[in-house]
Amino acid sequence: MSKKGWLLLILLLLWWPAVAVAQGTPAPVPEEKIDAREKCPVCGMFPARYPQWISQLQLAGGEVFYFDGMKDLLAYYFNPAEFGGAADQEVAAIWTRDYYTTEWIDARRAYFVTGSDVHGPMGHEFVPLASEDKARSFKKDHGGEQILRFEQIDPELVHSLRSGHRMRGGH
Repeated sequence: MSKKGWLLLILLLLWWPAVAVAQGTPAPVPEEKIDAREKCPVCGMFPARYPQWISQLQLAGGEVFYFDGMKDLLAYYFNPAEFGGAADQEVAAIWTRDYYTTEWIDARRAYFVTGSDVHGPMGHEFVPLASEDKARSFKKDHGGEQILRFEQIDPELVHSLRSGHRMRGGH
């Protein structure tokens, strides 16, 4: 390859990551299995014990936090300083698991059902689903109160669900 060809290749390799970042390339999907010693920064439980409910918050700096459900993840998201995080942290991605398939889904695009008869590891939970159809079906089958998108959830709603914590197994 000529010098000009090499130079173009190098420029392309340097330019491509910048374009990907500018276009909002999603953060990588979480690993299937997490370390059993990982603790939820909100409640101290071990998320690996509840694989169906694991949710993950990835910071722009590369730090990753695991939670035993979206309720605790959202408590941290809205007030990280209360749980030892930096108030000005930049969130790169938020992942959770679809209730039916347990596959990772982008929480910012998910649908969440509240007020159902399905409880997470610590009681009432935001039950995540990948589509509106799944959310409607879940709500019908499990007596849910409402279907919400990520941007509709506020700190007051998170607090109201957390105020009724009830851990599985009497923990």
